[in-house]
Amino acid sequence: MQKHHRLSINVVVAGSLTLLGLMAQQGGAPNPTCHQCAATYIPVSELNAYTAKAIKYNLVDQQVRSVDIGKAQIGIGMVTRPKLVPNPNRKGAVAEHEQVSEVYHVIDGEATIETGPDLVNPVKRPPDERTVVLQNGPGYNSDAIRQPMVTHLKPGDMLIIPAGTGHLFTEIPDHITYMMVRIDPDKVVPTKSQAESEADLKAPPPTPRKGAK
Repeated sequence: MQKHHRLSINVVVAGSLTLLGLMAQQGGAPNPTCHQCAATYIPVSELNAYTAKAIKYNLVDQQVRSVDIGKAQIGIGMVTRPKLVPNPNRKGAVAEHEQVSEVYHVIDGEATIETGPDLVNPVKRPPDERTVVLQNGPGYNSDAIRQPMVTHLKPGDMLIIPAGTGHLFTEIPDHITYMMVRIDPDKVVPTKSQAESEADLKAPPPTPRKGAK
């Protein structure tokens, strides 16, 4: 009987050592998808400076950074939208981005937004449009969204808008300010460094392209 117990223990120990060995082989040395990448720090003063510039020059969406993280790029934007009264006849007001997903984090104000993938009368956005080139890549504008999800945004809320999902603000009682995180797996927009951000803040506002939304 004792011999049988010793044999069982030996089998268990041997099996455990083999399993640990396999786990060690699978783990091995760290192999991150972004090799030797540094973290990116963005102070709140810089984010606030973009909001101040938006208010001063009546700007809406500004890209703060776009950072290569290996298998994708992450963009950080600051958005300030003024008062918007409901208008069901806003042609081409829906935005959709084919390759870039967006995450909103509301800082101040409130708004009502419609989202959904079923676009009414989609039209390809001009490839030379500033927002297409520098912020959210190719996509479409449309007149409306069929069977949209309606969300009321308030400070502290977050909203995830996947690539291919249309989005339209339908009402803003006074204003809304939110931080935008853009997920760009295909790296369709250029990177933007701290130095480029600082230069951008000092530069005069861009001249809107005629007919741009």
